[in-house]
Amino acid sequence: MSILAKILNMETQRKHLLVIRLSAMGDVAMTALVVKAACQQHPNLKITVLSRAFLKPLFEGMPNISFYAIDTKEKHKGLIGLYKLYRELKHLKIDAIADVHNVMRSKILRLFFWTKTNASIDKGRAEKKALTRATHKIFKQLKTTHERYADVFKKLGHSIVLDNIALQKKTEVSHELKTLIAAQDSQTKLIGIAPFAQHAAKTYPLDMMEKVIEKCSQIENCKLLLFGGGKKEEELLKKIAASNDNTICIAGKVKLREELVLIANLDCMLSMDSGNAHFGALYGIPTITLWGATHPYAGFAPFGQAENCLLPDLEKYPKLPTSIYGNKIVDGYEEVMRTISPDRVYTKINEIISR
Repeated sequence: MSILAKILNMETQRKHLLVIRLSAMGDVAMTALVVKAACQQHPNLKITVLSRAFLKPLFEGMPNISFYAIDTKEKHKGLIGLYKLYRELKHLKIDAIADVHNVMRSKILRLFFWTKTNASIDKGRAEKKALTRATHKIFKQLKTTHERYADVFKKLGHSIVLDNIALQKKTEVSHELKTLIAAQDSQTKLIGIAPFAQHAAKTYPLDMMEKVIEKCSQIENCKLLLFGGGKKEEELLKKIAASNDNTICIAGKVKLREELVLIANLDCMLSMDSGNAHFGALYGIPTITLWGATHPYAGFAPFGQAENCLLPDLEKYPKLPTSIYGNKIVDGYEEVMRTISPDRVYTKINEIISR
């Protein structure tokens, strides 16, 4: 058989999966890690990821993985918009659907593809409720989100070994980005800090974070890069950067693609239970996470970073975790993160960059 014939035969045998994960940033970053593993371990797979357009950079450079953007605001809005999306996707000749989101939009889309094999995520709601309830709590490690995503692929006949994942390769920092962060010496250690999260219950108190930043800014031969999103965060980070040596506000200065390049070249990332933690883990960067109302046991810890999760005082606050997503604050538990001292955070950062 000629080489061309072999290639054509392989293309004929290749299975094309549509993977649906529309949001949020951290969840899509976790999806990126799992779909890459799927393609590495199953060379006969071709995957198209359906998600928001701005998240496309998370999948760039991954062999056999393409990206299709959903526009929920205009083109693909509502039932008619989803039907238009179905007609568009139909031309891609999808063989099966892996729905790792399992929300109304993805369920409707699966209905349109009713002739195709499909599988959806089991979110483990009952287990998570037992983990977060105030009384008769069942405090144990639940399946990780990565494992739940992998289970969807397994249902479709494509088992994934999660401890055998080649993480994303770092991209070299461009001259423009080096100028932005004033990195003239390749030996300079880069520490990324993302001080914010979507919900207050999992955001480290800003006055304490400023103490961490102040101490880290004094570490010899180090630069601090502050990450965030939105005008309010950007303004706060600019003020903090202006008040500390060797500290640069990245927020508002780069797009996601450039932000990922910077994160991929960090020596350490400090984040909340948020998207930036999963960005760091996607590239195998030592990523410290600070936990408040939420807990790694719910399954949302960044991949391979269990030893870098810093938790509040669970003896003082025995009802923790009180929330899966951090959107619930229990009376008397507003200050749980203050039991994670700035010195403890600084010591962990110093430990990592000194290795």
